[in-house]
Order: sequence, then C-alpha cells, then structure tokens
Amino acid sequence: MSRIVARGLRIEFPLYHYESRSLKKRLLGSVSRRLQQDSRNRLVIAALQDLSFTIERGERVGLVGHNGAGKTTLLRTLAGIYEPVRGSLLVEGRVGTLIDTAAGMDILSTGRENIRLRALYLGLSPSETAAFEAEVAAFADLGDFLDVPIHSYSAGMSIRLAFAMATAIEPDILLMDEWIAAGDETFLARANARLEKLVSEAEILVFASHDRTLIRRWCTRVLRLDGGRIVADGTPDEVFGPEPADVLPSPA
Repeated sequence: MSRIVARGLRIEFPLYHYESRSLKKRLLGSVSRRLQQDSRNRLVIAALQDLSFTIERGERVGLVGHNGAGKTTLLRTLAGIYEPVRGSLLVEGRVGTLIDTAAGMDILSTGRENIRLRALYLGLSPSETAAFEAEVAAFADLGDFLDVPIHSYSAGMSIRLAFAMATAIEPDILLMDEWIAAGDETFLARANARLEKLVSEAEILVFASHDRTLIRRWCTRVLRLDGGRIVADGTPDEVFGPEPADVLPSPA
C-alpha cells in the first residue's frame, strides 16, 4: 500500500559565506522570513517550513506556486535527495522520479555504461539489468551511439537516453517536475504516450507544474506553496477557482 505522510517537515540550506555579525543582522532585518538563524547560529534559508500532509494511494496531487515557492524542494525531499532537519517523513512504495532526468549521468562513460550504472543504483538483479538495458536501448533508439561517451551526444540524444532510463521501470509513486517538452516530434509523441501510461498506472502522483491545464487534467488535489509553506490544499476548483465555461456565441 503506497502512502506519503509528512509531519512538521522542515528543510534548511545553510549559507556559509555570510558569517559577519553586521552582515547577518542586516540580511535578517531586510530579507524575507525565509532567511533565518538555526540552533547553531548559522544563517539558513528555510526552504520548507513545517509542512504536514498525507497522500494516500489513488491520489493525484499537483504542486503549484511561483518560482521559489518550494515545489521542487518538496519533490526532492520526497525522493530522498534532501534530508529534513526537523519533522518526519514516511514514504511507502517504490518511488520513480522525473525531476532532473539527467541527474547522475556520467558524461565520460558511454550510454550503455550509464544504463548499467543506473541498474546497479536501482539494485536490479543480473536478469533485471539485462531487461532494463534492452528496454532503455529500444526506447532511446540511439543505435551505435549507445556505445559512445555521452559528452559527444547532442542535447536531444542526451534527453532521449535520460528519459528512457527514468521511465523504464513503472513506480508505485511517481514524482514529476513539469511535463517533458523537449526533443524531436517523433520522440515527443512516444515520450508523451509513455508518460501518460506511467501517470495513469502509478498508485500516487505528485506533479509540480505552472500549467493549470495539465494540473486540472491529471490531478484530483492541489497543494499551493508560498514561501516554503502550504497555503492551500483542495481540489483544483477549490484552489484555482471554477474552470471558466466556454463562451458560446449568441444566436443571431
């Protein structure tokens, strides 16, 4: 049973280059409430502040808010990239991430070597690794370039390989930061079809986007973040307001 439970979740990023007392005092007095001092008297950015929520199996949750509101930080925390400094986080279920698909790729290694490194990271068995490699190779469709170092790839080729690796295994919990919008037309069609399948079959979706149309299409619940806090939690209509009805022309 997949589930996410956060209680009093807090993420802080220390600022190590502002140790002067006078500078600290000036910054704390003039910058937003997200710039604070921690228990060790360090200047920190409070990226997420005391978040509490529960996401149950079957929920499709959209994260919205302006740039810097904390959407990507929350996704990375749910993915286990960031460790909370306070509060608790329970994530039950196999997690798949589409946050930064190219993260962790070694540009000096070949595409095939990167696939095998990703399989090792995922803890796949030898037979699972072979199946994973075959699936990624077929979807990325790089041909002989799969055995060429990634630093020689074009941007489009890198995107194809990264996306294929990130989506080759269907997760219980899917974490997404925006919808993919890069690549050639043929690849985008295949990528969109695969994304729709992953989103539909995941037990839980957490999707950060500025696109309200996509949020309304895929999400049943919306969390609005502002300043690292949750300021609204409800259905898309409750958070955004009712979707405007199409205006029909008046009869002649």
